[in-house]
Amino acid sequence: MKKHFSRRKFLKGSVAATTTAVAFHFEERVLLANDPPAAPPPTLPVARPKDFPHARIGSVSISRLICGGNLISGFAHSRDLIYVSRLLKEYFTDEKVFKTLALCEAEGINTAILRLDENTLRILRAYWKERGGRIQWLAQIDIRHDPETSIQQAADHGAVGAFTHGNVGDDYVRDGKVHLLGEAVAAIKARGLIAGIAGHSLEVPKACEAAGLEPDFYMKTFNSKRYWSAGPLPRHDSVWEETPEETRAFMETVKRPWIAYKVLGAGAIHPREGFRYAFHHGADFVCAGMFDFQIEEDAALARQAIEKARNRPRPWCV
Repeated sequence: MKKHFSRRKFLKGSVAATTTAVAFHFEERVLLANDPPAAPPPTLPVARPKDFPHARIGSVSISRLICGGNLISGFAHSRDLIYVSRLLKEYFTDEKVFKTLALCEAEGINTAILRLDENTLRILRAYWKERGGRIQWLAQIDIRHDPETSIQQAADHGAVGAFTHGNVGDDYVRDGKVHLLGEAVAAIKARGLIAGIAGHSLEVPKACEAAGLEPDFYMKTFNSKRYWSAGPLPRHDSVWEETPEETRAFMETVKRPWIAYKVLGAGAIHPREGFRYAFHHGADFVCAGMFDFQIEEDAALARQAIEKARNRPRPWCV
């Protein structure tokens, strides 16, 4: 019978089969150096997850590191790599999603941010009912089409909170429709959920604060932008550019909880640096997309970053 070998197994076999020095390229050396044994997912329900720092948004206790859901949905930012979304959808089978969520729970990460769609609802129902999972979720909602139905759907399917999509926030602020964000926040709160507003542009929280809106939290992109030095980053037409320093300075004036996202620059920033930068400069929570094999390390690095940021300039929202 014909056997199939992975590249990693081939490399290991090559090492074992020869007594002469083999000059592997950098890529092969990295592959061999990062070959930890595959860990089985924890048995659910997790009786005693590891300790992880939590804080409250409204009445909801949320881990300061939140599992991002774009990877699971296949919508991770991939710059100009056209195959990435398909790759993620192939990787994240139902079993892989269950394992990812279970590993988060085992680390004390109790919340995931997920887009509101039928596949997400199907996965959550199966994870809670069939696997005994307990992870809670914040629903990302596109309010451009029938927001009342979307908000009700999130509430009916166990979301503890909901927030308006970042691109929608950018567009509505640009187009002078900030009041529609306020209406969405009111509708979310009316269902007993915590309500948030997301945006890539700093103009979103600025406009919302100026208009006197009352979200329970903001989501705002935030990282050092010290990566991909070969050229400028692609930008969405509806996004105004600002420096990380401008974001930090304005968010220091905001008294509401802040969930920072895109803190790792689509994988271009190491979590050690990205988490440290976000927490030290004012984020109360960090949302990060994580593969199953990254969760244990990411959780450890986030704990360290939170501890080192205890006396940061912006007071923690608790």
